[in-house]
Formats: sequence, structure tokens, C-alpha cells
Amino acid sequence: MFCHSCGTQVGPGVSFCPQCGASLAAPAPSPAGPAWASRPGINAQTGRWIGAGWSLVKEDIPIYAALALVTFLLGSMVPFIIQGPLTAGFFIYCMKHTLRRRAEFADLFTGFNFFVPALVASLVITLFVSIGTLFCIIPGIVLAASYKFTYLFIVDKRMDFWDAMEASRAVVRNDYFGFSMFLVALFFLNVLGAICCLVGLLVTIPISVAAVTVAYQEIVGFEQRTVETL
Repeated sequence: MFCHSCGTQVGPGVSFCPQCGASLAAPAPSPAGPAWASRPGINAQTGRWIGAGWSLVKEDIPIYAALALVTFLLGSMVPFIIQGPLTAGFFIYCMKHTLRRRAEFADLFTGFNFFVPALVASLVITLFVSIGTLFCIIPGIVLAASYKFTYLFIVDKRMDFWDAMEASRAVVRNDYFGFSMFLVALFFLNVLGAICCLVGLLVTIPISVAAVTVAYQEIVGFEQRTVETL
């Protein structure tokens, strides 16, 4: 299970979080309904979000490039198993940078505090997108776009993998076409990075993660308890 305050994974039978000391007593049950409901009228702002992502990355290109490189290398060494937690940690770094908190390279590994939901989310999303891609590619693009905010819901709202996936889909369904084009734009941005002897990916991948973080902040907003613990 996970601490309701800081998100640290703890073993069964523990009464207080070893990381922050918060009580691990089960919260009072909430009324039946969706874990998170999207407000209507949301539209993708592809150009502005990518521009804002670039503005963040260019402030500290060496650290962002190192995050991308380590994520790629470790993800290649241990495929599937740690890609989700590393992605969650990358988003945590971007969240802290967006909020002008002290962001450090070590933040990449704080995603392992959400190891189980991030791992399962990465596996399920990969499966869904792979199946969707078999049906003329377009369903795969839509599914990939639908679950683009999943990791942010996991680390920000402390959601389990399925609730986070459904919350992400609730955002994107307001503008499936716009968010799919946002995903396609990020894809071609990374293609350009790959053309530059692959080195460009060390910049374009961080821009992609930062752009998604900016979009999430504008559309959903960061949870106050998360902001306080970053």
C-alpha cells in the first residue's frame, strides 16, 4: 500500500509512514462515483504546450539530457519493469521545476515510490496501444493520447493505475482529435531528435515530458498535498 500523504510504498501492518510519519489509517470512504471528473470545454493547445515545455527544458538542458539518457539506458537494461517508475520520476522532476521548487537529478528515482501502479500502468497502456495499433494505427494513437496523463495522476492524485488511466481518458475525451494531434506532434518532434544522430532525443524527450506536465497543470492542476510534499 501507499502513504496517503507522501506516496511512499509501505508494507502491510505498518501504522505510520516511515518517510513522513503520517498515519496510515484507512481514509473515510468517499461517496460512490468517479475518482476524478473532468471539466467540460477542454481543448488541446499543442503549440503553446510544446513551447512551454521547451522554455522549461532550456533553463537546465544538461540535467534534462542526463534524465533522458539514464531513463533510456536503465529502461533498456531492464525493459518493461522499471520504465513506468522512471517515467513517473521524470514527471516528478518536471512538476518540481514547473512549480519552481528545487528539482534534482535524484528525483528521477522517486518514481519508485509508486512502483506498483506505475509498473502496471505501463504494461496495461503498452498492451492497449499495441492492440489498438493493429486496427489501422489510428485507434492506437487515440489510446496513447488518452492515457498520456496517467503517470501524473498517479504521482499527483495518489491514484491506483486504473483510476489514473480513467482520469486521463476523462480529460482527453473532451477533445480526442486535439490531444491525438498533440501526441503526433510530440512523436514527430522526437523523430527530428532521432535524425540528429539520436543525440537530439536527449532534448526532445524532455520537451515532450515537460509539455505534458504543463498541459496537466493547466487542465487539472496539482494537488495541494502533493505541492506541499515536493
